[in-house]
Amino acid sequence: MARTTTAAVHRVPGLLWAALLLLLLVTSCRQAAGAPVANELRCQCLQTLQRIHPKLIQSVKVIPPGASCDQTEVIATLKNGEKACLNPEAPRVKQMLEKMLNK
Repeated sequence: MARTTTAAVHRVPGLLWAALLLLLLVTSCRQAAGAPVANELRCQCLQTLQRIHPKLIQSVKVIPPGASCDQTEVIATLKNGEKACLNPEAPRVKQMLEKMLNK
């Protein structure tokens, strides 16, 4: 009977260790899956548009270069709720931004 008790005592740390590792894995996967793009260390705009009709735009967000992205990003929220990335170097986008700043 002493052998059974000793074997059970030695298994508890192994089971506890496995449970802790499983809990850590589940917690880290949950955080990674729910992390917004803005917090990731990369640019948000992979493709950009050269122009878009100003009447379609609800708001514009300009994100300067920083630690997560070395490019200026211009993200337009459209009236239908979609987001579009605009090329900050495109002449039409520059004109549109200047008009918005002057208003």
